Amino acid sequence: MVSPKTLEVVKATVPVLEEHGNTITTVFYKNMFAEHPELLDIFNETNQKLGRQQTALATTVLAAAKHLENLEVLLPQVMQIGHKHRALQIKPEHYPIVGQHLLGAIKEVLGDAATDEIINAWAEAYDEIASVFIKVEADMYQNAMWSGFVPFKVVKKDITGSDIAAFTVQPEDNGFDVSKLPLKAGQYITVKTDPKDSDHIALRHYSLYSVDSSDGLKFAVRRDNKNAYRGLVSNHLHDNVKVGDTIYLSAPAGDFELNQSLIEQNDVPLAFISAGVGITPVFAMLEVQVKTNPKRPIIWAYACQNQEHHAFDERVNALLEQAEQVQKNTFYSEDNQRLDETWLKTLPNPADVYVCGSMAFMDSMIDGLMTLEHSGDNLHYEPFGPKMSLSAG
Repeated sequence: MVSPKTLEVVKATVPVLEEHGNTITTVFYKNMFAEHPELLDIFNETNQKLGRQQTALATTVLAAAKHLENLEVLLPQVMQIGHKHRALQIKPEHYPIVGQHLLGAIKEVLGDAATDEIINAWAEAYDEIASVFIKVEADMYQNAMWSGFVPFKVVKKDITGSDIAAFTVQPEDNGFDVSKLPLKAGQYITVKTDPKDSDHIALRHYSLYSVDSSDGLKFAVRRDNKNAYRGLVSNHLHDNVKVGDTIYLSAPAGDFELNQSLIEQNDVPLAFISAGVGITPVFAMLEVQVKTNPKRPIIWAYACQNQEHHAFDERVNALLEQAEQVQKNTFYSEDNQRLDETWLKTLPNPADVYVCGSMAFMDSMIDGLMTLEHSGDNLHYEPFGPKMSLSAG
């Protein structure tokens, strides 16, 4: 627990963080990568260039400053970030490096306003925050399905929609039986690659689209060419990785999962809302729900560009046909169909709602759902990007 004086000083700096947070975190990443270029192997370059990682870190630091006397209230956010850290193999020895450069960035941006008292208080506060993350992540490492990055062989690769590759992989170690892993729908694996177009190792998270691992682990990758930053890893996996090749994966991670207390009940409808490759984790959840309790009412809403881009269409339909009460909604943007707040108003409340998609889609959906008073334990979401950069994060 930090000292009362440190708590007072840190709380007093909250308005400054709100004003300068993104500038501080931008300087932080620039300086840290200049001194430790090896850390570029860990961080997503696109999220850096688009400012998502800076926003996420600024939001996290601000939240920690506001709740420093009771960090337990941030446990859901800590757990979500901890899963990412464990999947990326971030270790306790990385935290002092982050602390050094975060304090340095505060000093650089605030100049003379960053007195020794403020820097010393933030050093103590950072140590407290880091200790919480290290403890949470230690448990995650202990409970991971395997350690580090393990070689897997690609045994199947299909294209679903026009731009999503569905991979099935088996461990190269014949004694490693993935069919017995306790997979959870909504989890992701992390792929470690060495793309020829980059000077660095690149790590990316990709969601499992099924928890049935009888013939291998199954995950999906969308080719990312829709912004100014061509997806380094997604294009590498689409263009260069074929059946028979070896890729390296860290163990499944993530806290986006079905509410087990409701899965057997039929009085709270289950709503899956996704866009594009955001269908991947909710497709796995649909599989689990239908196999466990097909009587539960299901509302399925999926948005994409057009029929050509519609991912997993036949497989989803086959699962929905097994459910007894289904409302299926498809939105093609080329036909001016919009999955927006107008449609969200048709959702029953309460409903157990799961949302996944791009950062822009997530911002829109979460804002709309919260406006309509869908919140608390019945609103679950997983963006493809840093969760703390969302307005609801």
